[in-house]
Amino acid sequence: MNTLLNKKKEPIDKLAAASAGGRSLGAEALRRMLRSPVAIVGGVITLLFLLLAIFAPLLAPKDPQVRYLQDQVILGRGIIPGAQPGFPLGVDDFGRDFLSRLLIGAQQTLLVGVLATVIGVLLGALIGGLAGAFGGWVDTVLMRIVDVLLAFPSLLLAISIAALFAKPSQWTVIIAVSIIGVPIFARLLRGSMLAQREADHVLAATSLGVKRTTIVFRHMLPNSLGPVIVQATLTLATAILEAAALSFLGLGDPDPTRAEWGLMLGNASQHFLDIRPELAYYPAIAIIIVALGFTLLGESLREALDPKNRR
Repeated sequence: MNTLLNKKKEPIDKLAAASAGGRSLGAEALRRMLRSPVAIVGGVITLLFLLLAIFAPLLAPKDPQVRYLQDQVILGRGIIPGAQPGFPLGVDDFGRDFLSRLLIGAQQTLLVGVLATVIGVLLGALIGGLAGAFGGWVDTVLMRIVDVLLAFPSLLLAISIAALFAKPSQWTVIIAVSIIGVPIFARLLRGSMLAQREADHVLAATSLGVKRTTIVFRHMLPNSLGPVIVQATLTLATAILEAAALSFLGLGDPDPTRAEWGLMLGNASQHFLDIRPELAYYPAIAIIIVALGFTLLGESLREALDPKNRR
């Protein structure tokens, strides 16, 4: 009897030993990303942006609210001091150090992008999770709502939502940008969960009489979050661009004391482009570089996690 059991056990032990030396999907994805120049460039840009945003108050050479050279600003004559000793990027229309405001603006831009993405992920995951878990009329009703949101161009939908608020603020931008991301995450998670419903481990758990809530939260949902996480990285880039667009159009925070790249870009490009175009160039370049970094990182992560690319 023992001899028979040992013979049956040997192939299993060999398979376990072979798989022990292999890499997990996460480890394999990390290895591919470290070998990809695109992923490295995106990761470096993203890391630098995060460090700048986190340590901006320490890196800013001056107080971004103090009007140091206000007496030298003469808007009627088109005079806004440019670069000079102590002010590497000059000052804005209020005489405030522009370099310090640009650094602090990274923090505000990151805050808007992260909050908008997190809210969009949570709401989208709730809708997509319910639709994928229950199916039937629940799936039909929720997906029709999602289809209505997807019928509008993203920027037009964000403008419409932001315009509904009587007083524009930073939170109106966050809410507007987060809502346009909801249908994307809802569709993505729903599709992943529908695929998981036919997976072998889910069918096995169902046949064993495991509760539906346990199957959803322990088997279907954890295995469906991978594409959502990848999409969240890409959505960070679009969230920063769309938040900047809303601020540029005057639908963002009207507080001139707040340092935020979109607000700085909109104010400079609309009023001072002929006087000091650098006031618009610097935040525009910063937004483009950061959006590019998140996009490169997200696309590389998507390719690295794709099972078709595993070798």
